[in-house]
Amino acid sequence: MIRRLTAPLAVTVALLAGGCATSKLQYDPTVIIDTRGGRELGVSTNYGIVFLGRTARAGDVDVAVWFGDGPSIEQSVIEPVGGGLYTVDTEIRVPSIPLGFTDPADGQPVWIQGRDVNGRWRMETQVVRHPTVDGILLAVPDALVRSTDQTGAGVFVYDEKGRARVLGLVSGRLMLETTEGTESYLTVVGPESLWRLVSYRRDPDVRHRVPYRDDVL
Repeated sequence: MIRRLTAPLAVTVALLAGGCATSKLQYDPTVIIDTRGGRELGVSTNYGIVFLGRTARAGDVDVAVWFGDGPSIEQSVIEPVGGGLYTVDTEIRVPSIPLGFTDPADGQPVWIQGRDVNGRWRMETQVVRHPTVDGILLAVPDALVRSTDQTGAGVFVYDEKGRARVLGLVSGRLMLETTEGTESYLTVVGPESLWRLVSYRRDPDVRHRVPYRDDVL
């Protein structure tokens, strides 16, 4: 039986005020994972839910997912994927979004999406290619500077047909000292690690079993 979320998570979907892009997604692939160590964000992809294991790397979890009629919770167990990534299986199919594996260009627009006590937020920023840093960096949106820690929030790109893809997960912040002062960027766990989720082996009889529950048709 699905358990409904209690406050502060049982909230209406809302965009974080300031610096937000209009949502193009008609569904919500953002998940919240409650572990023994705390709460963190993850993303539901076409290859399963992925998160960073910042609050726990093993053990039982509650996974909050959002459907058209609101949030619900699924119970699961953390599974390590490798490369600092973790996954959980849910008994039912949840809203998901395809992974993307094309390295973004410098200046390419991307969208960050997460959740806080006010609901879903979403904002636009851009990729920054820094000559001294390997990997994907993002400019820090002004609204995110004022928000709470959103490590694990999904980073999305859109193709020429307007189809969304998961580029990666926000993994933290990087401060660089330059001759002009301190520069701040968001770091991203991107395609260089997300391929592990694709290659991760699961027992298909477990992953695709049909649930017998009153709340699942």
